[in-house]
Amino acid sequence: ACVCNFPKPVEGQPKSSLLPHNQVKTFFHEFGHVMHVICSRANICRFSGTRVERDFVEAPSQMLENWCWEVESLQVMSGHYLDKSKPIPADLATRLVKSREANTGLLNKRQLVFGLFDQRIHGIKAKEKIDTAAIVEELQSSIMGVPATPGTNFAASFGHMVGYDSQYYGYMWSEVFSVDMFASMFKSFDGKINQLFDPEVGMRYRTEILEPGGTKDAIDLLTSFLGRKPNNENFLKSKGL
Repeated sequence: ACVCNFPKPVEGQPKSSLLPHNQVKTFFHEFGHVMHVICSRANICRFSGTRVERDFVEAPSQMLENWCWEVESLQVMSGHYLDKSKPIPADLATRLVKSREANTGLLNKRQLVFGLFDQRIHGIKAKEKIDTAAIVEELQSSIMGVPATPGTNFAASFGHMVGYDSQYYGYMWSEVFSVDMFASMFKSFDGKINQLFDPEVGMRYRTEILEPGGTKDAIDLLTSFLGRKPNNENFLKSKGL
């Protein structure tokens, strides 16, 4: 099951909930984890589905997010709430796609703050005193150039501190892999490759990336699927660099 905290339908609107784009992206992200589990064919439970290296587990979820940033797929998945046969207009979808690069520098620096904070905290000795608010302030000011709001402590609600345990960096690490797979096999930035809805490529992704689970190292799965070792070139392009 995919349990998400989406807004309920409101009076005077259709029975189905109307999701803003950021929540559509969230749904695709979480459904990527669901597909990783459903499509797994590992014989041993310990290595099935999302039981892969922690810094690869977010790759299949972030992979599906890419379809939320393409005009063609946005028009397939959207519909006006009064007439579902009318998808989001192409010009509006185009502007939405272009907004992906808005504030990308600051947002990626924010991810660096999270990852470094996570590792910093988990590197502190057991009996050492910890001032999490001070550490957040130090990292945020030095990396993002934006001081933390006085009187607040983001760390108090940083749920990924438990479970990821110094491996939050895996979100950005996995994004390098997901963007490389998407741009190399489904749709390239130069437009020379456009296989967004190609069932053969999709099946290759399913069998070579999702099905093995943790029975093979992630680097071997990626190398097999890409036909080469992964790199960060497409990741940098996705950030407008």
